[in-house]
Amino acid sequence: MYHYPSSDRVALLSRLRGGIWLFGVSSWLFGIIDRSIATLADGYLSALDITQLFTATFFFVSWLFLKPTAPRFLSRYFK
Repeated sequence: MYHYPSSDRVALLSRLRGGIWLFGVSSWLFGIIDRSIATLADGYLSALDITQLFTATFFFVSWLFLKPTAPRFLSRYFK
């Protein structure tokens, strides 16, 4: 017989994952904005600046695809 974890613990972990993901989104956005300002501030666009900006953007888009979802069996408890 399989026992599901308590619904309180599952809800807490689900909210924690969502909070970590949201913190990551804001961190990546800050990093991209910071790199963009640093790239445009000196007026000279180097290959290294462009590479750093595209790398940060790639990781940000990858992070967006990692958005957590609520477990399927949670709907049984919260109807």
